[in-house]
Amino acid sequence: MAFNGTWKIDRNDNYDKFMEQMGINLMKRKLAEHDNLKLIIEQNGDKFTIKESSTFRTKDIEFTLGVQFDYSLADGTELTGTWVMEGDVLKGTFTRKDNGKILTTTRALVGGELVQSYNYEGVDAKRIFKKA
Repeated sequence: MAFNGTWKIDRNDNYDKFMEQMGINLMKRKLAEHDNLKLIIEQNGDKFTIKESSTFRTKDIEFTLGVQFDYSLADGTELTGTWVMEGDVLKGTFTRKDNGKILTTTRALVGGELVQSYNYEGVDAKRIFKKA
């Protein structure tokens, strides 16, 4: 339950390059870098409820560890995949519905911050959140 709480975006690392690799156009990338993303995470056993709110949208996501579900990114990219817990790290593996390519992501607590890491087609990025 360590992920529980409200998390506000603090900084990004290589996020623009990651989004470029994902095929997101320049204007959307520039907007996304300043989306003021906030996550409200509630974990109850293997079930997670996450409320994402940003400048662009508010979305409620519910998933159970190890159970496949569908998800759409803020730019409309459709994915299907699963989250699993490995030790203290939440690991997600998602397949894009449009091209079948794999996006991996992790969420981990590092020094009191929530670090969300991404990899797509060899490009790594991080978004770092502070507890609100």
